[in-house]
Amino acid sequence: METLNVPTRSRTHFVDITREVQAAAERLGIRDGVVTVFVPHTTAGVTINENADPDVTADMELVLDRMVPWTGGYAHGEGNTAAHVKSSMMGPSLQVLIESGRLLLGTWQSIYFCEFDGPRTRKVWVK
Repeated sequence: METLNVPTRSRTHFVDITREVQAAAERLGIRDGVVTVFVPHTTAGVTINENADPDVTADMELVLDRMVPWTGGYAHGEGNTAAHVKSSMMGPSLQVLIESGRLLLGTWQSIYFCEFDGPRTRKVWVK
């Protein structure tokens, strides 16, 4: 297993970790198969989406904020309920096929770490 450390700069931050996952898969010696990307945090997640236009992740943040505003009369005492909900919406893990040592992603796809309670440094496990 490889551990990636992902620094985030703001409360919500989508970080493209595709290169880091590819490098981790290479270090693990995965030539053909599947790699799992797992986020061991309850206020962050991971997703695959478009990498060509940064407005896509900006729009994703906007839509998520509309769906789950930061304040909303939530009961959770830490005050970060929205981050927990958004984390569950994105999900804690994904799998990517690998062929001949390369991640099989579409032309415009990247793997994004999704921070919802930053800034901080987070971990991503790759296996």
